[in-house]
Amino acid sequence: MASTRERRISKELSDLQNDPNSGVSAQPVDNSLLHLKGIFPGPPDTPYAGGTFQVDILIPENYPFKSPVMKFDTKIWHPNVSSVTGAICLDTLGTGWSPVGTIKMALISLRMLLESPNPKDPQDAEVAKMMLEQPEAFAQKAHEWAVKYAGAPRRDTPVHNYQKVAPPPPRADDPARYQGYNKDLIDRFVHMGFDLDAVVEAFNYVGIDRNGGEDYVLEEAYMGDITARLLGEQ
Repeated sequence: MASTRERRISKELSDLQNDPNSGVSAQPVDNSLLHLKGIFPGPPDTPYAGGTFQVDILIPENYPFKSPVMKFDTKIWHPNVSSVTGAICLDTLGTGWSPVGTIKMALISLRMLLESPNPKDPQDAEVAKMMLEQPEAFAQKAHEWAVKYAGAPRRDTPVHNYQKVAPPPPRADDPARYQGYNKDLIDRFVHMGFDLDAVVEAFNYVGIDRNGGEDYVLEEAYMGDITARLLGEQ
């Protein structure tokens, strides 16, 4: 008899199959619902564009109260992924994980990480240093690895928007920016790599209840609508 954990994963995989627009997919390894392989394409307008990236996914015993354990099978030159082991540095897979999270949301967060690398919180210090100090060289090497390991088509000049000058510090954590929504509720999406103001705008667009400023668990359908808005799919 399948465990509660396995039944949840089975439902998540079924939901993924029924949502081809999500841009991510996952399949069991050797018919095991506790070991999966996730796949997603490299985002457009990045050095990874056109490549296909595979992620190894292990489901821990206390899932969904603990995040899935993920690492890249496909070698990738990225500051938040180890160029040696494929280990990933991402809040969503650590302290930012919530029991309402899903495999789909985690994979979407990884795809977003390829769009918006964070060299200030690196997994691979060498890669982060190159990105900060030599953005053109970083983009070229990231593209070369995408061609070699992910099957991306070669381009003479990889598309990117990386800048050598460090970005300005984020704005102060002003409660007014949350527009009456609970901070923890909004921050679950911020920890996935989305901009705070964009998350609030998506909540307003979808019509999420403010619930008097109290935290609560969003239905998965609402989470999907919010994510689609943040990814520009609505």
